[in-house]
Amino acid sequence: MKKDIRFIGLDVHAETIAVAVAEASGEVRSLGVIPNRPESVKRLVKKLGPTGSLRICYEAGPCGYVLYWQLTELGVHCDVVAPTLVPVKAGDRIKTDRRDALKLARSYRSGDLTPVWVPDAEHEALRDLVRAREAAKKDQLRAIGCRSFCCGADCERRRRSRRGPRSISPGRRRCGSNKPRWPRRYSTTSPRSSTRTSASSGWSGPSTRPSRPRRRPSGPSSKGCKHCAASRASRRPPSWPSSVRSVASAGRSS
Repeated sequence: MKKDIRFIGLDVHAETIAVAVAEASGEVRSLGVIPNRPESVKRLVKKLGPTGSLRICYEAGPCGYVLYWQLTELGVHCDVVAPTLVPVKAGDRIKTDRRDALKLARSYRSGDLTPVWVPDAEHEALRDLVRAREAAKKDQLRAIGCRSFCCGADCERRRRSRRGPRSISPGRRRCGSNKPRWPRRYSTTSPRSSTRTSASSGWSGPSTRPSRPRRRPSGPSSKGCKHCAASRASRRPPSWPSSVRSVASAGRSS
């Protein structure tokens, strides 16, 4: 008879099990917390009554199906339900072991829970074999990486020992001596660059790439020949002071 059936919800953890029972008459109450041990589960089943009138359920999780096998050996009907398909109220945000057990018992009595397929002993043994192989492969890959790293370090030590100590020329540091010298060769005083090179303050890097200074033509005519100087002056755009001087001289001549 359905009125004699008792629906039990279990919130299973690694060390404890929270128990709640829903009577067929409508009463739902909590029975407390018991240790997750085979002898404790056996005492609970004897306390609840005849095994034919018991319907027990708990959520599938990391604890596996050990409790399911224990209850089926005792002759109790047990279902492992999907935790993602358990109905949840919109405003119910308080989550405790006692509340979860009461919710499972109430939903199990109303038929709102969805059971999942439970593997038998053969399937579980196959799963254990697959898990053991994955763990062994991870250990193997980790050992290969460690061996390659150690062998690489050993080869580097051997190469350095064969080569001998590194020779350093006198007056030169081991590293870092020639690094800050090359920016000083460039001129960054043009308005395109945002920073200027200073030997005392260091080089922080201009906004644009620095350009090399123009080389002046070498030879006797670069300085002494007045025709060359005049041609260079005519090609060069006049600066502001020379323009002012030319306008002033033109005004005086007129």
